[in-house]
Parts: sequence; structure tokens; C-alpha cells
Amino acid sequence: MRLIDTHTHLDFPDFDADRDEVLARSRALGVQRMVVLGVYQANWQRLWQLVEDNEGLYAAFGLHPVYLDEHSPQHLLELRDWLGKLAGQRKLCAVGEFGLDYYLEHLDRQRQQALFEAQLQLAADFELPALLHVRRAHAATIATLKRFRLPRGGVIHAFAGSHEEAREYIKLGFRLGLGGAATWPQANRLRKVVAALPLDAIVLETDAPDMAPAMYANQRNSPEYLAEICAELAALRGMTAEELAAASSRNADKVFGWY
Repeated sequence: MRLIDTHTHLDFPDFDADRDEVLARSRALGVQRMVVLGVYQANWQRLWQLVEDNEGLYAAFGLHPVYLDEHSPQHLLELRDWLGKLAGQRKLCAVGEFGLDYYLEHLDRQRQQALFEAQLQLAADFELPALLHVRRAHAATIATLKRFRLPRGGVIHAFAGSHEEAREYIKLGFRLGLGGAATWPQANRLRKVVAALPLDAIVLETDAPDMAPAMYANQRNSPEYLAEICAELAALRGMTAEELAAASSRNADKVFGWY
């Protein structure tokens, strides 16, 4: 079974003690490629070094809305410089993680919006897919994406919206990232949405070390759990894990241009 984890934070200190072992176990379980996403300027260099040193790891760079107060205007300029410096490099695959977070009420929405639009413009300028964090902000995100119309689309990370929102994102050229959230039996609404999504819209992810699946409750999440997440989501959809793995990996290949 060939799997692609389209959203990880393997550079986080949570993995410092056993990162090589996690990578080895993940590969042994079929996870051939993993995307590692930058969230603030201070982790970009560490992240790039990690993906350079490990086959099968790919980098995305962004300014995450949850760290809004840590970002400065200078960091946006540095992000453009990073993307320019690495343009055409095989290991650079996207701009991300960035987006809108309306769940955390202390985060200024105007500042979030400005940062969101600036990074969408970078994705357009460098013709890269956008890997988006969207939390309780689907309407604002969709409205903004309709104005930008990114040529490469991207992925809505940890998608937990409605059927209607899914349709809007798909029309805009985005795939929907699915991971541990839908493995929880109590996530009834999300599980119904996941069961009905078009197969060509789905990519798989873990968000490791966060968003652990139900079978690893209260533990550090890891790319090595992707096969079990895939099996659970496949059962929800009435298909085999192999079928979902093959389709989701094909979809990820299209997003990132891995042919």
C-alpha cells in the first residue's frame, strides 16, 4: 500500500528523541512521502534541513494564523525570499501552513485576513499549491479564494466543513485533507460528510504530532498511524483501504506535481 501524508510537523521538538525511528516505521508501513509544513519564520531553516536530509520528505513554508502575534511584516518579505531562493527545487512543494482561524477569538481577524491574502498572492506568484488552515472560517476563506483563483489550488487541511462547503472548495481546485478527526465515533456529522465526498477530492494526512486518531487517543500523533487512519476512513466509505490509499495518493501526486 502506497500512502502520502500531506500534512505533518515532523520538525517539531515532539519528534527530537526518535525522529529517525518514526520515519523508518512510517516507511515500513507504506508512507512513501510526507509533507512537512512551516508555521513561523523561526522553523523554516530547521524544516528545510530536515527535508534535505531525508528522502521522501517535502517542505512547505508559511505563516500560520495561530502564531499571528509572532509574525512581523519582515517575515512576509523573508517568505518571498525563501520561495524565490528555492523555486524549482524538487523538495519545495507548497506554500503553507496558512489561513484563517476564527475559533481562537483573541486573533485579530483583519490582521489574519491581510496575512492570508499576502500568502495567497505568493502561492499565485510562485505557482505553488496552498495548504490552508481553516477553522470556523469557511465562508470567509471561500469568498477570498474566489477572488484569488489560484492556478494550482491546494489542500484544505483537516477539513471539517459541510457538503456545500466541500463542493465550493472542489470547484476552486482544492482537495480536502482528512485525518484523525473522522476516526472518532462521536464525530457523526463529519463522518457523514467524509462518507459522501468525491473520491478524487480526498488526500490523507495526520497533522502529527497533533490530532491523534481515536485508536491512539491522548498520544502523540505520527505518520506511522496513516495506514490505520486510511483503513478507518475507507470502512466509513464502504471501500478497501488499498483503494482509498491508491486514490488519495494519486490525488496528492496531482496537487504537488509528483508524476
